[in-house]
Amino acid sequence: MAKFTEETLNQWRKPPSDTEENKLSNVERMVKEAIQASDDLKDKNIDIFGQGSYANDTNIKLNSDIDLNVSLNDTVFIDIPKEKNQEDFGYSDSNYKFSEYKDSVETALVAKFGRKEVIREDKCITIKANSYRVEADVIPTFKYYRHEENGGKAIGTKFITDEGKTIINYPIQHIDNGKKKNTQTQKRFKRLTRIFKRLRYKMLEDNEPISDNISSFLIECLVFNVPNNIFNDNDTWTDRLKESIRFLYQQTEEEKNCKEWGEVSELLYLFHSGRKWKYTDANAFLLQAWKYLEY
Repeated sequence: MAKFTEETLNQWRKPPSDTEENKLSNVERMVKEAIQASDDLKDKNIDIFGQGSYANDTNIKLNSDIDLNVSLNDTVFIDIPKEKNQEDFGYSDSNYKFSEYKDSVETALVAKFGRKEVIREDKCITIKANSYRVEADVIPTFKYYRHEENGGKAIGTKFITDEGKTIINYPIQHIDNGKKKNTQTQKRFKRLTRIFKRLRYKMLEDNEPISDNISSFLIECLVFNVPNNIFNDNDTWTDRLKESIRFLYQQTEEEKNCKEWGEVSELLYLFHSGRKWKYTDANAFLLQAWKYLEY
């Protein structure tokens, strides 16, 4: 018999309560107000939007912090094909440094929330939680254009950490593809993702030695790569969870079977060299989960 009942898994699939959702919306509203009140930023072309579990509707009660992307459109990072230069695409140099932009966002947040409530991190600027808002990681970014040899263009965001590392993401495509997958699976993709995430937290509560490389983002991407028939052809959450673990474990036993898997955005490979995790990390976690669930 499986470790958890169908009733338990049915509870795990649900999103956070309305009270927690209100806390999430409160911090999003206040960050927007902070940017609009900044003399340095109020006249710039800036998009502010959620990304990560909150924006993708896969957040759970134990992991309901919010990631907010504060994306500047006036200055862009570009990636162009070899034998081309930026002038070929109508770009010109800008004197506005990314570090200056992050400094301005930090100043705006401190003015709104207070110095003690704002912590500058390597990758983001964190706003502490209180009784009416959850913790928020505010991520200043520049818009990013990736031009392809065939003339196509992928639009994402890019930022430079304080330690000098470059990070590229495609949060809008991630959101869109997650919605499509959810529609194709009768709304079961996001629900099964929440079950996986709650499973991970329950394993940690029970002192299972899970690798730090098994992130919430990785779990969502793994579930995204589960074929739709596993969501649609199984009648219970017990069977959907069991068969998805079986599929993912078998496919991550050898690199050749999963090397073409993409992140949810489908614009970056899931197991590319820039990520902290490898396919072997995923495989080990899946075997660990299978044994923990007593399948």
